[in-house]
Amino acid sequence: MSTRYDLPSSAKTLQVSYIGMQTQEVAIKPTMKVFMKVDSEMLDEVIVVAYGTAKKSAFTGSASVVKADKLEKRQVSNITNALSGSVAGVQTTSSNGQPGTSATVRIRGIGSMASSSNPLYVVDGIPFDGDISSINSQDIETMTVLKDAAAAALYGARGANGVILVTTKKGKDGNARVSVDARWGSNSRQVGKYDVMENPDTYMETLYKAHYNAAYYKLGRTPEAAHTYANTQLFPAIGYQIYTLPQGEGLIGMDGKINPNAKLGYSDGQYYYTPDDWTDGTISSQMRQEYNLSVSGGTDRLNYYFSAGYLEDNGVIENSGFNRISTRLNVDYQAKKWLKFGTSLGYTNSKSKYPGDQTATASSGNAFLLANNIAPVYPMYVRNADGSLAYDKNSGNKIYDYGDGSSTNSTRNFMSMSNPKGDLLYNKEEYLMDILNGKWFIELSPIEGLKLTGSLGAYIDNTRYNVLGNKYYGQSASYGGTAQQEHIRTSAFNQQYLATYKKSFGMNNFDVLLGYESYDYRYEYSYATGQNLYKDYDFTVNNTIDNKRGGGARDEYSTRGIISRINYDFDEKYFASASYRRDASSRFHPDKRWGNFWSASVAWVISKEAFLENTEWIDMLKLKASFGQQGNDALLRNGYANYYPYLDQYSMTGANGIFSDGTLYYKGNPDITWEKSNSFNIGTDFTLLNHKLEGTIEYFNRKTSDMLYNKPVANSNGYSSIPMNIGSMTNSGVEIELNYTPIDINNLKWNIFGNATFLKNKVNKLHPDLNGELINGSRIYREGESMYQLYLVKYAGVDPTTGQSLFWAKDDEGNAYTTADYAVASNCKEATGDLLPTVYGGFGTSLDFYGFDFSIQFSYQLGGKLWDYTYQDLMHGGSNSNAGYNWHKDIAKAWTAENPNTDVPRLCATENYDAGSSSDRWIVSSNYLSINNITLGYTLPKRIVRNLGIESLRVYGAADNVALFAARKGLDPRQGYVSSTTSTYGALRSISAGVKLTF
Repeated sequence: MSTRYDLPSSAKTLQVSYIGMQTQEVAIKPTMKVFMKVDSEMLDEVIVVAYGTAKKSAFTGSASVVKADKLEKRQVSNITNALSGSVAGVQTTSSNGQPGTSATVRIRGIGSMASSSNPLYVVDGIPFDGDISSINSQDIETMTVLKDAAAAALYGARGANGVILVTTKKGKDGNARVSVDARWGSNSRQVGKYDVMENPDTYMETLYKAHYNAAYYKLGRTPEAAHTYANTQLFPAIGYQIYTLPQGEGLIGMDGKINPNAKLGYSDGQYYYTPDDWTDGTISSQMRQEYNLSVSGGTDRLNYYFSAGYLEDNGVIENSGFNRISTRLNVDYQAKKWLKFGTSLGYTNSKSKYPGDQTATASSGNAFLLANNIAPVYPMYVRNADGSLAYDKNSGNKIYDYGDGSSTNSTRNFMSMSNPKGDLLYNKEEYLMDILNGKWFIELSPIEGLKLTGSLGAYIDNTRYNVLGNKYYGQSASYGGTAQQEHIRTSAFNQQYLATYKKSFGMNNFDVLLGYESYDYRYEYSYATGQNLYKDYDFTVNNTIDNKRGGGARDEYSTRGIISRINYDFDEKYFASASYRRDASSRFHPDKRWGNFWSASVAWVISKEAFLENTEWIDMLKLKASFGQQGNDALLRNGYANYYPYLDQYSMTGANGIFSDGTLYYKGNPDITWEKSNSFNIGTDFTLLNHKLEGTIEYFNRKTSDMLYNKPVANSNGYSSIPMNIGSMTNSGVEIELNYTPIDINNLKWNIFGNATFLKNKVNKLHPDLNGELINGSRIYREGESMYQLYLVKYAGVDPTTGQSLFWAKDDEGNAYTTADYAVASNCKEATGDLLPTVYGGFGTSLDFYGFDFSIQFSYQLGGKLWDYTYQDLMHGGSNSNAGYNWHKDIAKAWTAENPNTDVPRLCATENYDAGSSSDRWIVSSNYLSINNITLGYTLPKRIVRNLGIESLRVYGAADNVALFAARKGLDPRQGYVSSTTSTYGALRSISAGVKLTF
């Protein structure tokens, strides 16, 4: 179809315009070719900032945005897990891969030694203290990370560690738009076991060496006597006989190999013992499915967005997973030209099957601990004398061997009375949550430029926590079964009253904000427990008859804030912004409650200057700088918030209506007040090469002073610490974000993106009493050095003559020497130096080609180190205390007389400090490369689906947490900043296929 236009004969020029392009005026010719240029002002991105929005070109602070198109590709039940590698300056770690759990998010490093370093989450303008897993990632329009004081200072009391603004989707003008997205797939374990022994023969031969060496080197026995001795120790060491041997023969021959006449499997006449694969028996792939429906639309006065979603995200162990039903309704209505109101409501019902022992690195109920570390010699199941599996008469389930001498006639020396597989099957642990978060607002525009907004935000989380310990098997059986019920109610109420005024005088533009905000939080907790169950699998406490007891607690927290900000620009070229917030926190004594927080920032869009107007390769170039102060009031104690640290706190005791004086368990300090964070940021934003390349480069320096800290004191005081404001610390570094689109033509678009953060940390000052150094277990904090370092014995290798471990020590004059005495070396520990990676970040690419879309995203870190706890445990020397613990295959490099030049000490079952002793031997590179997401999709051509009344139809496949490449098989450096262990619930790989239909 073509259209003919008749031009008057007098016309000399033709004006050509198109949405998003600069209008062109060209001379009329018989044949013309018109080239359109992108109008950068029209396409200037609007980003969400503190208490409002701003054009990206006018923003003077530091912020990064993750948009819906990237979030929708990620298969995460908790949106924090989608941040890995996506934003410069943001690090995520996770020591718990249980579906639904949050990643630990740190923005520009850890800003405190004893206070919370968590960022503040703000959902649709309202501070959010709830469970972030209650927000469906498919409902999110953008996640904006505010990183410097200019961006986050207006949040005062809780903005010192950065702010993450979550903006949910809204309807757009036009007819109702219905979208249905369904995906099906599976979850599996991403990071597997270390390279451990899996053959019982190999394990028993290695155990034999440990006992042989003990007899030969420590007891001085002959080779023949040492051989006989070692054979007698093998089955007692593991607690089980798992081989059938000819009468009078030992398990291991004089050559150190398994007796060829030995047969794996042994019957004592009542039970049959043979090893099982605990990993395959405990950990398996499980189904993941997700369905999302949304309806949105609007007119010039009303817009609406409604969604409903269902997620079933099963874990890789029994009775582990996360189920969520979520709904959201967002409505905005322009009732009058001067009156607008609306609401954003979200409701979530979720069930988290959460076996809590999976994060406890020493718990006998931890399935990952046993699956990863148990020797390949133990039965998982109880077997009858003929070798057949035994089944429970009541449930019909297999009976599991707890190694306690009751399940069978044998007692396991490795984690006796434990079988996580049985516990996971017969015991139950679940969180049932009903979560409502909502915002209601009214907006008045009485005169031009003035906007008055009142907002009320509410968050209510009613959580029921139920625990059942079965009465037949495991530790709970000794109590006849146990039951526990808890109810936790968390509620928060936020009020905001804001006035904004915008006015222009010629080229001078002003934007002023004044406001007041209050926040009230309450946590209520009650519980009841009991023992001896009547019904087998009823967790209610009334189902118990013994030791019934209960309790409850309540905590409250409030802040009050007065807000002000002024933005100014001249000709949209020179920008300045200043903000001020006066905040009060109920955590401090009334005399110390108020704090003043502020920021000042400037920016210069240098590309608008005349001397750059004709520079065609520069589309936008902006320089910016900011400085400000923020506050932190979240002092932690044992990892948990204390809401009244200025008060002495007591445990009340007594009986028969008479109270005792109580027991002091927390010594308060009325003089403590705000921890302060002074942030400086300078950088440049740019768009180059006709909008093909855009990016940001920034330098930041964040100094935290008056740090909240629990100063240790002598226990003779009746308490072990007292909260104080002491010391200072600095995080500084450089961030780079780049986005390059080399090709963008009709049916082909190729995009490459990446980011990098270079971070340094330094402890500037500690309390004067500490003399510049604080040692807390294996951590050391020293003035002038990084807080990310450990304090360990220094490993000196192996004595080639004896095969013993050697460690560095110092004599009275400070001279270094080596010793095999670990106790002596323990008095001469040294700092490891900074373990932080030199650089971390992410990168990826996306490609759209004739309806096909492909994307891949990575995260990485380089130049760091960490303590590999799991490898240390797997490289033990075979001492009796480690009996039944598996070995890494590297133990084959252990010292022998024939192999004297090695860094792995000899095996010896009676060494006081064997090869597994803590030292810097276990420090390993924390470098890694992770493939976070791969997505491949195809959108059917519109000409095909339009006839069916469909707007679009896309089929796709997606994979999350695809692969991890690290310094050692089984190691996951993403679990922590200075240490890692796979003895916890590890990361999950999710692979799904889906279809998205819009009509």
